[in-house]
Amino acid sequence: MDLFDVYPVNDITIVKGLGSYIWDDAGNEYLDFYGGHAVISVGLTNPYYVKRVTAQLNKIAFYSNSIKIPLQVELAEKLGQVSGKEDFQLFLCNSGAEANENAMKLASFHTRRKKIVAFKKSFHGRTSLAVAATDNPSIIAPVNETDNVVFLPFNDQDALEDYFQEHGRDVAAVIIEGIQGVGGINVAEVRFLQAIRNVCSEHGAVYIADSVQCGYGRSGKFFSHDFAGVNADIYTLAKGMGNGFPIGGIIIAPEIKAKYSLLGTTFGGNHLACAAALAVLEIIEGEGLMANAEKMGNYLMDQLKAIKQLENVRGRGLMIGFDVPESHKDLKKNLLAKHRIFTGEAKPNVIRLLPALNMGRKEADRLIEAIKEEMV
Repeated sequence: MDLFDVYPVNDITIVKGLGSYIWDDAGNEYLDFYGGHAVISVGLTNPYYVKRVTAQLNKIAFYSNSIKIPLQVELAEKLGQVSGKEDFQLFLCNSGAEANENAMKLASFHTRRKKIVAFKKSFHGRTSLAVAATDNPSIIAPVNETDNVVFLPFNDQDALEDYFQEHGRDVAAVIIEGIQGVGGINVAEVRFLQAIRNVCSEHGAVYIADSVQCGYGRSGKFFSHDFAGVNADIYTLAKGMGNGFPIGGIIIAPEIKAKYSLLGTTFGGNHLACAAALAVLEIIEGEGLMANAEKMGNYLMDQLKAIKQLENVRGRGLMIGFDVPESHKDLKKNLLAKHRIFTGEAKPNVIRLLPALNMGRKEADRLIEAIKEEMV
């Protein structure tokens, strides 16, 4: 049997990782500035993380949500404490797509409405409703097409308010990434997020803060949406939540009430996933990684802005993007092939940087020097 060939892959086989470094099967070392799509939040094979997960694996890895799982309660308490959303509720699942799917479904249950407002260049996942709310027609199958999702311009407050003025009574939810990832590291403006809060409150809609990539401390705050100083009604989580172990979740405001069978999952919130997620939170808190993300992010952006060929350096914390001129269109490829540095991209010309939150000055300087060398 062959693999279903849907991923363009580099001819590299990774066999080991530690911190911000990975090694291939030939012994070559690489610097990881992509974190496997922003998944590696506390470093590859972090010793504390490995110990915490291994200890749980030696006890029990999985049983169903039909029994008490104290680790879920422990995770909810720790997540509320670290995120500052202690009065919210937690539903656990397995991935970012599932988190966004459940968030929009829950919003529709809560409001008894059908319309979802999303934004241009958004990416919310590949499950049915999540992909319908993603601004990429090439990955939306005919069965996923729906008139229930409308796409508005990103950061356009007038368009948002005009739409709600006419259609507000039909809107179940507004879903927005605090920083668009796949769309090219586009930062939601503070006033725009505040406007979303206002129109949702005025019209009884649910504000969904997609924090799958831009959450979990990556921006320097736990949620990048928190820069706006307002609360969303639902926050969606995944990626950095488990440092590579599949886990996702939604954090739900107290006014949205639960009932049996409203949502469900087989694997979500299993013992091993909760142990992984707790390890990540304990490391983020214990090592001050949100502060480190802010500090190192500011340093990186200052250094990148000083390279005159790079355009529109933007982001928050350790979620950074910049535009590459046509004259250097092979920068990402050359960073990997010539300097052994993994980075990400957004088509057609954006480099994305999504390193582990405990990345240090040495790693930042190695990247900057490599970029400078390529810009000559």
